[in-house]
Amino acid sequence: MEYSIGGLAKLAGISTRTLRYYDKIGLLQPKDVSESGYRKYGPNEVNILQQILLYRDMGVKLEDIKRILTAPAFRRLEALETQLDVLQEKRRQVDLMIANVQKSIASEKGETVMTDEEKFEGLKDRLIRENESRYGAEARSLYGNETVDSSNAKLKSMTPQQYERMQTLSGDIAALLKKAAETKDPDGTLAFKLYELHKEWLMFTWHSYSPEAHKGLAQMYVEDPRFSAYYDQIAPGSAAYLRDAIVRYCR
Repeated sequence: MEYSIGGLAKLAGISTRTLRYYDKIGLLQPKDVSESGYRKYGPNEVNILQQILLYRDMGVKLEDIKRILTAPAFRRLEALETQLDVLQEKRRQVDLMIANVQKSIASEKGETVMTDEEKFEGLKDRLIRENESRYGAEARSLYGNETVDSSNAKLKSMTPQQYERMQTLSGDIAALLKKAAETKDPDGTLAFKLYELHKEWLMFTWHSYSPEAHKGLAQMYVEDPRFSAYYDQIAPGSAAYLRDAIVRYCR
């Protein structure tokens, strides 16, 4: 079935202006344009638009979406399966948070007693499941089941203060990475501070520090598209910059 620009916009629940912009930046071009300038979209364009909107709702930037969709290795089925995994994990996270808030409300009403540890239990369980879902197979292959299980146990046993510090560090790293990556200087003071913050963040789940393991993880940030997409949405080239800063100062 073919659609006009207005028909496709109505079908997808977006504006024709958005479709024209996607055409302008080469993200989604019509199947055909008539001599009078009318755009026509076919089944392939419908599928591409679905992918664009799914990625957009997942927080992926348009330039990254274009890179993903135009990559020679892109496969629609694999992309949909990955998107389903991400969305299901988000649903599990939301369900866990709802249960945590419900218990907190009951505690406030005096219907139950909730310890400080329990207030953070759902948050830590969510983080563990998220990490297992996304990176568990690779981590267990690289470091072994015992190391990964030990890391998860250390995370689960964190005090509320430790967990809060780890979360604060995550935000601090992202903010500093955005600023540091703009300098394009992995040897500067910002790069060294970034390395220190990243090392401190790692040690909340690592039992002992290994420069080689740290450098290996940094390299994975560049080679694994899941990591690179996460960091590069902070600022273009952030994954490579973080890798270079870690490799430069690891000791």
